[in-house]
Amino acid sequence: MATVTMKALLEAGVHFGHRTRRWNPKMKPFIFTERNGIHILDLQQTIVRLEQAYNLVRDTVAEGGVVLFVGTKKQAAENLAVAAENCSMPYVNVRWLGGTLTNWQTIKQRISYLLELEQRR
Repeated sequence: MATVTMKALLEAGVHFGHRTRRWNPKMKPFIFTERNGIHILDLQQTIVRLEQAYNLVRDTVAEGGVVLFVGTKKQAAENLAVAAENCSMPYVNVRWLGGTLTNWQTIKQRISYLLELEQRR
């Protein structure tokens, strides 16, 4: 993996989190401080976690697994699609339907119902 530096992360603005009033308490261990109502993320931990994520993706793909690319921000949508297509992986770069992975049973039932409605036409 290309070495990710603290400087590169700072220049990319990776350290900026959400507004302090819109945070998830599970993120507390990863928050360095708060400035002007914005959480500032701990970039040392970010670098460690990026390395772990890289290793997981590398190993998954090496074993023939599939990696789902997800990025719905307008600035990233096109680049995400190109990156995913370049490695023949699936992607979602428009609206992500909440529960798609964590509530698959319900999503699957709704898909079945939609297909049933389309067949009735």
